[in-house]
Amino acid sequence: MTVDTATELFEEHRPVLTGVAYRMLGRIADAEDVVQEAWLRWSAAAREDVREPRAFLVRITTRLAIDRLRHLRSRRESYTGPWLPEPVVTEFGPAVPDTAERAVLADSVSLAVLVVLESLSPLERAVFVLREAFGFPYAEIANALDRTEDAVRQLAGRARRHVEERRPRYDVNPAERRDLTERFLAAASGGGIEQLLALLAPDVRLVSDSGGKAKAPRRIIETADKVGRFLFAVAGSLGPDGEIRIMELNAGPAAVYFVGGMADTVFQIEVGQGVIQCAYIIRNPDKLSGLPAV
Repeated sequence: MTVDTATELFEEHRPVLTGVAYRMLGRIADAEDVVQEAWLRWSAAAREDVREPRAFLVRITTRLAIDRLRHLRSRRESYTGPWLPEPVVTEFGPAVPDTAERAVLADSVSLAVLVVLESLSPLERAVFVLREAFGFPYAEIANALDRTEDAVRQLAGRARRHVEERRPRYDVNPAERRDLTERFLAAASGGGIEQLLALLAPDVRLVSDSGGKAKAPRRIIETADKVGRFLFAVAGSLGPDGEIRIMELNAGPAAVYFVGGMADTVFQIEVGQGVIQCAYIIRNPDKLSGLPAV
């Protein structure tokens, strides 16, 4: 296998490798570091002995991601305030033509699901991502993790039950989410507090991630009255030099507030029964630097 062929093979599988690593780690920078390390190991490997490059590369990437996740877990224990995944522009590209497959990938990259995945062990998370998001056979996952197939099936079952028990039941209709996002922005910027409160579920939750590096609540806010009044006050404090745009992040519409052309705040909602059930605010600048400037 020539160097050019090896490079072409790696680039062909890079989207899957990055997808696995991001769902494992929740940050693009960490995912890219893992994929780069996978490339270094691939370029140094005896590739003539590799019969299935995709399986080989996924195995390397998954093991590296597990090691990285174990290291990150200790750092996240001392994180200031709630931790949310880094928002990512969603574009699955022509490599994922099937509508059903797109729906699975979209669900597995949503903020709500990624937050739940944080509560799994690294091995459980790896099995869940490889099986539920990418549909890898149990035998291939077992080979990637150096476990028996029976052990992998047990891990998969445990992870699936855990996710189903904790995953909130939100509607995933993107049109409805976008409509409510636009109505919320209109109510917050030009309407009254009562108009905004009408869009919120009684037990709505607001989760903010600033990492202590920007102004944001360091605890989860609950109930429509508290969440609504907080968001109404925030909307009224936005400067005239900023610009709000709606983008698709993590397979759903999000309102992004830009200052000086750079993303300053990401606001995304989860919808259920026609109202906002949960709102996420991400203000940690380290997690917004990867978003495109305007």
